[in-house]
Amino acid sequence: MDIELIGRARRVGDDVNTDYIISSTRKRDTLDERVLGRYLFETLDPGFAASIRPGDVLVAGRNFGCGSAMEIAATVILAAGIRAVVASSFGRTFYRNAINNGLLPVECDTSSIGEGDELVIHVGEVEARVENRLTGRLTPARPLPAFMRDILESGGLAGYLRMHNGRLNI
Repeated sequence: MDIELIGRARRVGDDVNTDYIISSTRKRDTLDERVLGRYLFETLDPGFAASIRPGDVLVAGRNFGCGSAMEIAATVILAAGIRAVVASSFGRTFYRNAINNGLLPVECDTSSIGEGDELVIHVGEVEARVENRLTGRLTPARPLPAFMRDILESGGLAGYLRMHNGRLNI
């Protein structure tokens, strides 16, 4: 099944590491992602989390999610109401953590996407694209194999395994 999402672009830059996503000092207090979602990107912009609207799309440059392999970085983004991250490239571990937790990672050129632009994201196995409704620009994106889209549609790997009796069908 193909995935389609519509949301408002929220920009961050290049090399955003997992400690920028959620500060390690906050993780000492709790690992509850709903609580931590209030502190999303607080070291980059203390007001960022409060400005998120459900359905927003995070847009980044190169190497998003680099750094430590904290799974909580992907779940905090989801808990804040963001269902997709569009980036020029991702840290490898973050990319897999995103898929496994139901956060859609979309890889494409993000240089023409501005803060607040309305995006339509379409991800299939053969074709993927990001449409900017403000500019009308269609940007090709990296497609996802069917099994990854199935994991995302199931809300993550745990949901997928529950639905398929503990088997990964690839």
